[in-house]
Amino acid sequence: MQIAEVVMDDLVELRSGDQVPADGEVRATSGLEVDESALTGESDPVAKEQGDQVLSGTIVVAGRGTFQARAVGADAYARRIASEVKVFSRTRSEIEQSIDKLLRYITWIILGVTPLLLWSQFRTDDTGDWREPVTGTVAALVGMVPEGLVLLTSVAFLLAALSLTRQQVLVQELPAVEGLARVDVVCLDKTGTLTAGDIVFDALEPVGGATEDEVGCAIAAMSDAPDPNASLKALGAAYPDAPGWERTGEVPFSSARKWSAAAFADHGSWFLGAPDVLLDDGDDLRRRVGELAATGRRVLLIQHSEEPLAGEQLPERRESVALCTLGEQVRPDAAATLEYFASQGVTIKVISGDNPTTVGAIATQVGLDVGEPVDARTLGEEAEDLLDVVEERTVFGRVSPQQKRAMVRALQANGHTVAMTGDGVNDALALKDADIGVAMGNGAQATRAVAQLVLLDGQFSHLPDVLGEGRRVIGNIERVASLFVSKNAYSLMLVLLVSIAGLPYPFLPRHLTLISFITIGFPAFVLALGPNPARYRPGFLVRVLRFAVPAGIITGLAVFASYWVAQAENALGDERRTAATVAALVVALWILAVLARPMARWKVALVGAMAAIAVAAVGIPPVQRMFELSIPAELLPQALGLGVAGAVAVELLARWALDTPEPPRRIRRRAAAADGGGPGAPASPSGSIVGP
Repeated sequence: MQIAEVVMDDLVELRSGDQVPADGEVRATSGLEVDESALTGESDPVAKEQGDQVLSGTIVVAGRGTFQARAVGADAYARRIASEVKVFSRTRSEIEQSIDKLLRYITWIILGVTPLLLWSQFRTDDTGDWREPVTGTVAALVGMVPEGLVLLTSVAFLLAALSLTRQQVLVQELPAVEGLARVDVVCLDKTGTLTAGDIVFDALEPVGGATEDEVGCAIAAMSDAPDPNASLKALGAAYPDAPGWERTGEVPFSSARKWSAAAFADHGSWFLGAPDVLLDDGDDLRRRVGELAATGRRVLLIQHSEEPLAGEQLPERRESVALCTLGEQVRPDAAATLEYFASQGVTIKVISGDNPTTVGAIATQVGLDVGEPVDARTLGEEAEDLLDVVEERTVFGRVSPQQKRAMVRALQANGHTVAMTGDGVNDALALKDADIGVAMGNGAQATRAVAQLVLLDGQFSHLPDVLGEGRRVIGNIERVASLFVSKNAYSLMLVLLVSIAGLPYPFLPRHLTLISFITIGFPAFVLALGPNPARYRPGFLVRVLRFAVPAGIITGLAVFASYWVAQAENALGDERRTAATVAALVVALWILAVLARPMARWKVALVGAMAAIAVAAVGIPPVQRMFELSIPAELLPQALGLGVAGAVAVELLARWALDTPEPPRRIRRRAAAADGGGPGAPASPSGSIVGP
């Protein structure tokens, strides 16, 4: 029967390998086991008895049974979760919000100063006809527009996304590249993230004098069954060959009995099942079973008897021959990736629908400081109920999809920026609400659709690459933004000064084109794409304004002073504008050098090349004529001196504004809120480290 053909109250038969087509109630079962990991996070197959519920989308891994459909189509559990994640919400980008706010400020400033600028330019004594005041006004207004900032920001995001795509990371929203660099808490689902999701053989421990070879042959023969469950499949993968073992009888596994058996000619009867059922109450082997179970692994007992099988009745004389442990396959890249996050001050939280002991054992294997795992069934369902426990504890088991979402919201309410990774439908709600959702490429469709990042090959080790790209983008855009804002600031400063002094604006549009290309345009493009490993700090806009505005004011004062001195010496109009251009180039090139730090050879070459172009523009006659530059020999030292004085002031400013110690967390949180943050605004990237 096709899934689309199932309607309410249909009685549907299930066999091993089938996908459950609808939610319903089990009516009959014969060893029915269902893999519900995609929906609930429970890694172990769940044995189903009459009256139990089955969910659509889960997989039958053993036995057979029938169920009656109770919810189909949009009413099914998985579809209800999928419908909740369909509501679109964009990733919060501190950079985008800060630039938007900056552009709003600049727009209102331009609208405010334009009438003042026009009025002052038409009132100056040095202007001829109406063209010069209009030209000066246009030059001033163009100087206040950060024309390349938005473009460079988009290009930086785009190239970062392309770089990650080559590393099998699909970026579904460009700001997500920046977002992971802001994250200070990563929430992990165990199944599919820390583990591959499959049950695998762990170890065989012979007891009572049995040999591993004999037990291995018995395991191989038992796993060669018509309908093996997940445990037998894992054992069979480890011990595939049993030559000469002829099966003469069997008792299939039943979740009620918790054991299975098989008889073989000349080899007696063999039993495989739960130790607490097969062992007598006073058996000394129970202590060893408890030790193994405490590690989070599944423990199975193998027994042998010379007596023939008698249906579901266990024979009296049985001998324990081996303990077998099964576990989940830990991803080989998980430990190194978590160690990297811990070294970067990123806190790890493991929230899983699986057994808390099992989750804790897996977390210990990958190097986390687990503490006492928490059974989420003892916790509330709302974020307000979880504020303290999610802050203090690391590992949570038996977590429902609604609780995962509530835990993410609780961490955000505590001031954290949260990333959530997962692959199942049970992770979809949490991924949607997290600041950054990361889905595995082999995960559920609903999970991949709602995530901002998809690890196409399922390799958890790609996350450090994303973090590195995010840091590069944030650090470089901050440099670029500081360059542009410093130009806006000195343009505004010049407007105010010339309006008060009644002087013409000291630049023509072509002068600003030259200055912008040498000190901002080309260098900004190169810096935006270069490497930058600096750690993320919240307060992007605050830091940009802290340096760029004073630097722009210094530049504006140096330019105005140079223009004023040239006028006092009765220099011609082109000579005065050239003196102002020289002072602007000197100070702006030093701003570029400050923002390019720490210096590398390619940065030294960049600043040197721009300085050489500036010298050529001022000193080569054809270029002078093209840009209307002309300066007498006696005026050049004065312009250079004022430019150097401005550069010294910028250097002192940089040592105060750029080398300030990181503020306390509560101040950083306010800064993040001022940049457009909310409850999920970035918190400390150097918070508590939970790691090896």
